[in-house]
Amino acid sequence: MNDLECEPIIMHPNFMDAFRADPFDAYRFRAHRGPMGGDHPRGRHGHPGRGPGDRRMFGRGGRGDLARFFAHGDLRLVILHLIAEKPRHGYEIIKAIEERVGGAYSPSPGTVYPTLTLLEELGHVTVTPGEGTKRLHTITPEGQAVLDGNRPTLEAILARMAEAEAALGEGPPPSLVRAKEGLKLALQMRLARGPLSAEQTAAITAALEAATAAVEQA
Repeated sequence: MNDLECEPIIMHPNFMDAFRADPFDAYRFRAHRGPMGGDHPRGRHGHPGRGPGDRRMFGRGGRGDLARFFAHGDLRLVILHLIAEKPRHGYEIIKAIEERVGGAYSPSPGTVYPTLTLLEELGHVTVTPGEGTKRLHTITPEGQAVLDGNRPTLEAILARMAEAEAALGEGPPPSLVRAKEGLKLALQMRLARGPLSAEQTAAITAALEAATAAVEQA
């Protein structure tokens, strides 16, 4: 799969059950190498499927494992921390995490949005309508109490993220990685909405070809 091909967001059938049963373990389904070389999770009974998170790594490290940055329950704390800084919608959170690890890792919507749903159900964030279809997440007193109670753990996570950003300083600029991922996400989300007409296909193809030409000429 090249950088402009899009993967459908497919949730493992047991993921949300496991996620709700153990909210601190978003990564119950660990990755293994599939027959085509991709990362696939194994569920409770060892069956392969598409994982809840995107384990794609950028920069000098190439592909890697999500656990390199986020262990048991870490991502939930990071997302709460980012929302505590200011209210955010899901894509802002994805971009913020990517930027704070120097572009080395970009969580997929299939990881972030279920976490946001769980945080809302737990009463740790509230959700209000934002611009367009965006949903703005704001931390609650209960969510802040979770952060306060896990402050040493959060500080250690943020330190690891800062170390990753420093170590990958020679890699692609975060803004460039973010733009690439933004394009992929936009195309993926549009394709998920339904079939394209001939005119829409032509317009999107022309835009992608123009972007390719601009990059080649830069």
